[in-house]
Amino acid sequence: MVLPVVLVEGESDRLALLAAARVRGDDLRADVVSLGGITNLRSWLERRDPVVPVRGLYDAAELRYVIGALAAAGLLAEGETDPVAIARAGFFGCERDLEDEVIRAAGPELVLETLAARGELALFRVFQGQPAQRVRSVEAQLHRFAGTASGRKAHFAADVVAALPPDRIPDPLVAVLDAAVSQA
Repeated sequence: MVLPVVLVEGESDRLALLAAARVRGDDLRADVVSLGGITNLRSWLERRDPVVPVRGLYDAAELRYVIGALAAAGLLAEGETDPVAIARAGFFGCERDLEDEVIRAAGPELVLETLAARGELALFRVFQGQPAQRVRSVEAQLHRFAGTASGRKAHFAADVVAALPPDRIPDPLVAVLDAAVSQA
């Protein structure tokens, strides 16, 4: 049996996907690969074993690039550009990015609880007091805070996903997990 590969943009996405699989109780028999940036998608697809099923997760801002890479790899027919066709090819988009999806699914209170559990709530409160942050919503502040310190982004989404009940896992994570699990 050939196991699928799930391609994600970065390590934070990989950890969040693995956390979602644990929360859902999925037997994720797939290789979850961090591309180190979506611009590596095309070269990864060019080098892939065509027998191995490929699934993926991407951010809305990278849609055009993903379409081009999938088309070049023969995973999309000429002219297919809609999200339904891309989903049929096994790739699922986040509205903005994965952190935004996770914050929206969890709600600010649960995200704040995960920051407290990591010992970062006091740092977040200081961050909120900065002049540029005072005018932003708490969701926007949380999104920005996720990427402000080395290593924080890698665990931010995974920590929040791990605290979610299975029915609140963000849709793109559910879709890519469902696609990967059905192929294994």
